[in-house]
Amino acid sequence: MDHDLERAALVALMRRGDRSWPDLTDQIESVGSAREVLDSALDASGQGALFDTGPAVDLEAVAGEIAAWEREGMRLVTILDEDYPFYLRLVHQRPPFLFLRGTPVEDDARVAVVGTRTPTPEGVAHARAVAGGLAERGVTVVSGLAAGVDTAAHGAALAVGGRTVAVVGTGLRRTYPAQNARLQQEIAERGLVISQFWPDAPPSKTSFPMRNAVMSGYSLATVVIEAAYRSGARMQARLALEHGRRVFLMRSLMTHEWARAYATRPNTTVIDGPEDVFRQLDSLVPATGELTWA
Repeated sequence: MDHDLERAALVALMRRGDRSWPDLTDQIESVGSAREVLDSALDASGQGALFDTGPAVDLEAVAGEIAAWEREGMRLVTILDEDYPFYLRLVHQRPPFLFLRGTPVEDDARVAVVGTRTPTPEGVAHARAVAGGLAERGVTVVSGLAAGVDTAAHGAALAVGGRTVAVVGTGLRRTYPAQNARLQQEIAERGLVISQFWPDAPPSKTSFPMRNAVMSGYSLATVVIEAAYRSGARMQARLALEHGRRVFLMRSLMTHEWARAYATRPNTTVIDGPEDVFRQLDSLVPATGELTWA
């Protein structure tokens, strides 16, 4: 029950909405208890101590909500849980909790394959070749379930019987774009769908950049197929470099100034095709001293 109430306290803290997610995550990890952080917050706001008679927050009721979510197939994992994704835990943008639908596998090699929602035929072909080849080699293909490159990457991984993970910018009860509802269901059945948002949360301008930060932190490397400057894929490449992760850029991206600038940075490799990624798979898992908390 203590574990259930800890998770309930974290949900209650999130619902207050008076702290940024990274700050809240930092404090909960530092204190080691969401219940203590919530108790302090209630004291500071004059609502009374959490454990007084008639508490301001009914943690038993919140725990009941969490149990209902999990009966629906949406597992809640918090920053205090041992099975919170290890590599994601190391980045500043890590969310306080995740909703998971499917089967987590913590010790797998994971590579994100991302790009524009409106790819060229060559871009689609590259996405399929990279994602399919990674999946055939036992690497989990991570993408964002968006139209275009993401859809091609997920589909290619599934087509070869591989594992794929979708990190989505909505709650798990929703699908964006709507035409990917069947794909989202198949990924949940054969891999994993991850959301950092409330189950009914709709897509928004802020949710997708947040999703890209989580996708970068969750993955060991990011492959960018095609992307303009104002794109989530370009943002994810930047975040991945900040996180100390490997970034692979298709050579066709070198027509963009941002890609040429990123190509000069450590941990970036310009690739001509999928074989350039496959040859470096063994070097993707960093030694402990190479991990970057950013």
